[in-house]
Amino acid sequence: MLPPRETVAVTQRIKQRPVFARFYANLAGPALQKAGITEHRKRLLAGLSGEILEIGAGNGLNFPHYPAEVKRLVAVEPEPRLRALAQEHARVARVPVEMVAGRAEDLAFPDGSFDGAVACLTLCSVGDPHAALAELHRVLRPGGELRFFEHVQAVTPAMRRVQRVMDATFWPPLMGGCHTGRDTQAALTDAGFTLTTVNRFDFPETRIPLPASTHILGTAVRPRTGGTP
Repeated sequence: MLPPRETVAVTQRIKQRPVFARFYANLAGPALQKAGITEHRKRLLAGLSGEILEIGAGNGLNFPHYPAEVKRLVAVEPEPRLRALAQEHARVARVPVEMVAGRAEDLAFPDGSFDGAVACLTLCSVGDPHAALAELHRVLRPGGELRFFEHVQAVTPAMRRVQRVMDATFWPPLMGGCHTGRDTQAALTDAGFTLTTVNRFDFPETRIPLPASTHILGTAVRPRTGGTP
């Protein structure tokens, strides 16, 4: 874990969002559970093993779904209230969890520290997704997997226009920095990852399309030497 002095320095650089943290923990999280997100969390984490890093762990709703083969889970969360709630979930998880205060764009771990990494509904809200993905690429061991589950840029031009307007105006301040229309799939390849599986679907499924309903779930690999995954 981070040394105490470094942890304090990181915490001081983090913009706290207590209102959004309460909203997510009390309303958004339960609503996603009711909509069926648990099955997507299970798919996201199935088969992971070894030492794993999760960025933007929120209040720890992924923790119950990590397989027993995970020997160490380091969970990074910048928001203090969500991190405290995640710590409660960590105490009853079936895998050992270390909670860390930090930002995905500035991970305090040496190169090649982890066998796998997880980004779950996080890359939409980090301040600099390209820096975050570069950091994930750096801390993964060659051949290591990045599992991702994110809402992304819409398929239709009309909905993309809606996303651009929302992201340029009221949505990020209202939703803790969230952006509805990021092209996360392109950002993954730009960061040097090799995409191995990508499933695209709408979640939650509604009769009327929503700006944040297009999701991708899949796996990307940090290539080994020579570009071979």
